[in-house]
Amino acid sequence: MKNLLLPRRWRVLTALLGAVLLAAPLLALKPHAPPTPNLSAAITAYFKKFVDAEGNVNYAAIKRNPLELQALLRRIETFDAAEATDNDRKAFYLNAYNMLVIGEVVAHYPLESVQKVPGFFDRNTVRVAGDKLTLNDLETKKIREPYADPRTHFALVCGAKGCPRLSREAYVGNLLDAQLTVQARRVLQDPAFVRVEAAAKKVYLSEIFKWYEADFKASGKTGVAYINQFREGKLIPAGYTVSYYPYDWKLNEVKR
Repeated sequence: MKNLLLPRRWRVLTALLGAVLLAAPLLALKPHAPPTPNLSAAITAYFKKFVDAEGNVNYAAIKRNPLELQALLRRIETFDAAEATDNDRKAFYLNAYNMLVIGEVVAHYPLESVQKVPGFFDRNTVRVAGDKLTLNDLETKKIREPYADPRTHFALVCGAKGCPRLSREAYVGNLLDAQLTVQARRVLQDPAFVRVEAAAKKVYLSEIFKWYEADFKASGKTGVAYINQFREGKLIPAGYTVSYYPYDWKLNEVKR
C-alpha cells in the first residue's frame, strides 16, 4: 500500500510545482501599486481640482467634500521639516501656508472675508511640521526671516482678492528658484496687481510693497526698481509717481 501511495504524492507535488513555475512570469509582470505621491505633487493635484485659472478657490466644493483637505493637512502637521533639504523645507512652508489658509477659510465658511474671523492671522493657531503656530508666525519665522527672499510675497496667498493669484502648481524644492521667479513675473506683470497709468505717469502698487518695504529694501531694491526686474520689456519709468491702492480683503473665491 505504501509503495502505491508514494508515486501519487510525488505526482501531486510535481503538479503543484509546475503550476507555481508557470505562474511566476505572470506574477513578475503584475504591476506594483503606485507609490503615495509626495506632498508637493499631492497639493498640485488638489489645486488643479479646486483652484481655477484666475487663482480663485472653490471653497464651497471643498466644504462639501473635506476629506482630501483633511488628509493633506494631516500630512502638513506631521511633515519632518528637520530632515528636509533647505530648498525642500522652504517649498514645504510655502505650500503649507497656502494650504492652511484654505483650511482655515473652509473651517469658517461661508465667509465674505478672512478679516471677518477674529484672530485669523495673529491669534488662531495651526499645526505645521510638529509646531503650533499662528499664520503670521508661520510666514515670519519659517519663511521671511530664514530665507529673506522677497519673491515669497508673491507665492503666499492669504485668502483675499488683493493677494497675488494662487498658483495651481505647488512649490517643489529642486525647482523652487525658477518657480519663484516665474510666479514673480506672473504677478508683477498682472495689470490688476501693478496698475500703470501711462497718460498720468502714475503707477499704483499693492500695499504689500508698503507693509513689507524692509524685506524688499534688504534685497537692494524697492518699489518700482524691484518690480522692473520682473517686467520683461514692460518697464515702469523711474519718474512715475507711486501710490498704493487699497487692499481688497474680499474672499478669493470662485464665483458661484
